[in-house]
Amino acid sequence: LKMSWFWFYLPLRLLMAACLCHSIKDPTTSSQQSFKTDLFNFYHSLILADGKETTVHLLKDIPRRYYFVLEEGRALAPFTITVTPCDVPIEWSILVHKASASFLGKAARGDHDTQEVSKSQKASSMVSTIFNYKGNSVETYMGMSSHSALYMLEFLSTERDTHITVYLTTDTTSGHLYPELPMDPRIDVIGIGHTTVTLTWKHSPSVLQHRENIQYCLLVNEKHNYKSLCAAETAIRSSGMKLPPTLALSLSPYLLEPQQVMILSNSELSIINRVSSGEVRQICMGTKNTYTVPNLSPSTQYYFDVFVVNLLTNASAAYTGTFARTLEEPEPKVMELKDGKVIQVVLDGKKQKFYSLQYQARHKKIQFTFQLCRGQVRVHITKNGKTVASENVSELRYFSLKGKLLDTYLVQLRSTEETNSSVKVQVSPHFHKPLFPLLPESLKIKSFSKLRTCNSVTIAWLGTQEESKYCVYKKKIEEDQVWMELRSADRCSGPESRHKSEKVLCKYFYDINLQRAVTTETIKGLDAGTLYLFDVYLFGPSGIPVRYHSKVVKTRKRC
Repeated sequence: LKMSWFWFYLPLRLLMAACLCHSIKDPTTSSQQSFKTDLFNFYHSLILADGKETTVHLLKDIPRRYYFVLEEGRALAPFTITVTPCDVPIEWSILVHKASASFLGKAARGDHDTQEVSKSQKASSMVSTIFNYKGNSVETYMGMSSHSALYMLEFLSTERDTHITVYLTTDTTSGHLYPELPMDPRIDVIGIGHTTVTLTWKHSPSVLQHRENIQYCLLVNEKHNYKSLCAAETAIRSSGMKLPPTLALSLSPYLLEPQQVMILSNSELSIINRVSSGEVRQICMGTKNTYTVPNLSPSTQYYFDVFVVNLLTNASAAYTGTFARTLEEPEPKVMELKDGKVIQVVLDGKKQKFYSLQYQARHKKIQFTFQLCRGQVRVHITKNGKTVASENVSELRYFSLKGKLLDTYLVQLRSTEETNSSVKVQVSPHFHKPLFPLLPESLKIKSFSKLRTCNSVTIAWLGTQEESKYCVYKKKIEEDQVWMELRSADRCSGPESRHKSEKVLCKYFYDINLQRAVTTETIKGLDAGTLYLFDVYLFGPSGIPVRYHSKVVKTRKRC
């Protein structure tokens, strides 16, 4: 307490010293004028502004003190002080000196004498602590003040450097800086799904009175609840996250860069900050007091905080946070595979979920066949719970596996692209006649630039050692259609999906020597300077076609 008295009297003594300097009849002495100015600046830097929110930066274990006094002539008047810790718990207290304000007023006018100074220095018994708090919650003190009292606020952080906000007001007749909370400030969880949680809360009285200037903002994270908005934003910044300028919409002014302008919309706005501890999601939904949070992960605990925000001042008040755990993801439906039967599976690229197929072996040797129709697919195969194959499939792929009778195989398929993928799947005994044709080393079609003319092109493709049927199709396309045609091509679709006019020819060929298993074809009757899309279909013994990679060739414009 002795130390507190010392700090109470320090600004008074400095102020008196400044006033004594002012009373010396030598105004030409520049050092005295400078000393007087410095002392007055020091004193006024410690005065807490009335009616404004002040940001105070605290260094570890170093107290920070601020003073305030009522204007002279005011009788007993109420005042409130709100302190918001923005990080770690802090200690803060309010001390009062009941006879210092009148002296302060006289000293500021230079109207003092030696006896008064002496009395003030000996009045230690008049200093008392009227409030003390330790923690990281937003705390408000309400009291009655006399103009004859000087107040000191002392703040201390014992954990690490931090910052807080302090709001003092002696005007209780005007509107509140901070929005009001309802009598019951709890958030209720009224619905929980696998990827959603529905919340509701009681309306703030401020929303009902000033709907156009107030909005609700929700904070979602996987770590813990936050007792203030500035505490949440401090946590985001300390994790190394920096919002890009286009998304730097802040709910507290100190998060904004000086040159930025804060823009808030009445429509719903979401900002997702990816930090080391997971996602921190900010959602502002206007004045709606019921909200369903989408796109959550199954079987995950989330913490939810609702803040009511004054759009004019950026001040906010926090509801009592809550938490909820999303439901476990249901086991995916498993489709049974049967010997020799082909199924086609469409995979959702956005959800990135596995599609499961199960097969119980009736033979020791089996073969899985995957024909990719569109996109790219990840294939994962387990036998009795142990992985036996896992890779990306981009064309036709066989997996020959050996095991025991009644072994259980689980096939999991997932699209590796954001767009949908499609694949055909078949399982059969290893000795079973293959459903798909024998494939060449490459399914690429080659064109010969030197053999191009104004009305013909020459293409070539590889064959196999097995006599097979090959059919060639052509299609006119425009320059801006090339990418889409190649991207959207369904490699599982056969010639039945093509127009009859697009068919060029069908032919059979093979060669025992793979080095010579190449065929060429010159397609005539084309238009000059025109783009054509060429496709080759390979038919095996079962009649199921395999489509080569499409080739785009342009005829010469002049010959």
